[in-house]
Amino acid sequence: MAETEAKKLSVESWLKIGLMTSLVLSIALIGLVSLDKQTVLSPYATADDAYSSQQLTSMRNDFSNDDFSIANTMSTPMLVNDWQDPHRTMLVIAGPEKPFDAAEASAMYDFVTKKGGKVILAANSTNAQLVADEFGVKYFGDMVLDDQRYYEMTNNLDENQPGDYRRLWAAASLRANVTEMGDERLIPCAQGSLDIGVYDNCRLPVLFHRPTAIQVLDDQTDTNREVNVLAAASTSAVIVTDSSNMDINSDKNPTLGEGKTGLIVRIDYPGIEVLDQTLDNDQGEVTVTGSIVFVSDHSVLANHLWDQDIAEELGYQQCTSPYYVENGHNCWNSDSNGLSDAQGDTSWNGNGQYFQALMQDMMEKDNEDISTSVTRFNSNFYIVFDESRHVSSALSSPFTEAMGAIVLLTSDVVLKWLIILNLFALLAIAIMVVPEKENWRHVFDLTRFRERPKKVDAAQYQMRTREALLSKVRQFNDLTRDEFMRKSSAEIMQMVRDPRLVELISSNRIYSSEELREVIPHIRRWGN
Repeated sequence: MAETEAKKLSVESWLKIGLMTSLVLSIALIGLVSLDKQTVLSPYATADDAYSSQQLTSMRNDFSNDDFSIANTMSTPMLVNDWQDPHRTMLVIAGPEKPFDAAEASAMYDFVTKKGGKVILAANSTNAQLVADEFGVKYFGDMVLDDQRYYEMTNNLDENQPGDYRRLWAAASLRANVTEMGDERLIPCAQGSLDIGVYDNCRLPVLFHRPTAIQVLDDQTDTNREVNVLAAASTSAVIVTDSSNMDINSDKNPTLGEGKTGLIVRIDYPGIEVLDQTLDNDQGEVTVTGSIVFVSDHSVLANHLWDQDIAEELGYQQCTSPYYVENGHNCWNSDSNGLSDAQGDTSWNGNGQYFQALMQDMMEKDNEDISTSVTRFNSNFYIVFDESRHVSSALSSPFTEAMGAIVLLTSDVVLKWLIILNLFALLAIAIMVVPEKENWRHVFDLTRFRERPKKVDAAQYQMRTREALLSKVRQFNDLTRDEFMRKSSAEIMQMVRDPRLVELISSNRIYSSEELREVIPHIRRWGN
């Protein structure tokens, strides 16, 4: 028995040691991997350092100042369909550093096409490709070179930097397909018109840092949708297939063709029925539009391109700069497919002006089916920043990774059943390694591996034997407890009749253990 006890405790100890070791190693390894990495494209990183211009704090501040409800998700986009009022929620995903999986991509597709949700997905890599596949869009993942539409920059000494064909500008529309616009493509959007919700028949300049190309595929089966290319590179733009070959005239860098080198693509799914507050201030079905916008560069939302003042400090040049003429290329107010100064103000006021207007247009603020008590207040609309795709600090990374794993395992059916089967396997192993106990010490509670902590007091054997006999007599005569309690001693003895058992009930003498063992078979045979 002593050897069995020692062995059992040893197994339990090893299980505890293994659990704690795996936990410590997981935290240490995740923290070590994240130790030398810096968080960028975060709406909450407020430190004034070299990375401050690469955060999304200006974007978050602008929407906060407009009283929108701001939130973030740190685990996984698989939860989008469980959010409150998804048709009034905008999910912003900027620069995913980790690829999405199929389950997350499917969840976002349902969020847009079934719940009426809104998504802005900005990336210049193929990390967003699984999501794009759901909507029939291709991310090339390679940089675009455009010798016709690039902007000028100066350095800290206010000296013109060498021309860079990767720094693209585009005159982007808010609703219309730029490849199908007529003369209205020359009209710049006035801020006053945008403030009152006029988004048609005008465009705004948008600057890109290192965009890739995105393209809408023709084999998409969805028919109940509207697809518009809001911005595109010039016809002569090429895709760099090899980063070591930056020659725009190289045969190895292909040209995609007119309108095929998309920079911003918008896809709308109208006619989705959801529940919201109707015009009579009651809950009912309303018709909304699900929308997703694919952007070919995450930097369009970063502080250095979102905010005009930060951009000018870093040397971004407006069309008034003489460097465009000196270097012999067009700006957005001099290109034949750009904007016309004669039609309005063509100044670039930061990408924030464009994307604020675009996101306002995607929201349901002009939906005539929804009560004005909802649509007139920005606080009833949500902007959620996806933090799950970014590198976290060494201290917070284990927590965010653990939360993501928990949500993933409980949301994906296949993974959920896989973890359940693994738990069953561990339980089977635990049962096999625990020593079998003697019958009289068996424990039927599978959650406990120790024997019963308290044994029956030997002084109570006679009392328990008598109680067992009386219980059997009561049940044999089909009496309730109260009815049996009202019976006299003579009536009970008349029911028993067996002299030896009558003596057990009525006598006050103390039975020895051997006598009780002889009485027990009589009790078992009684009544049969």
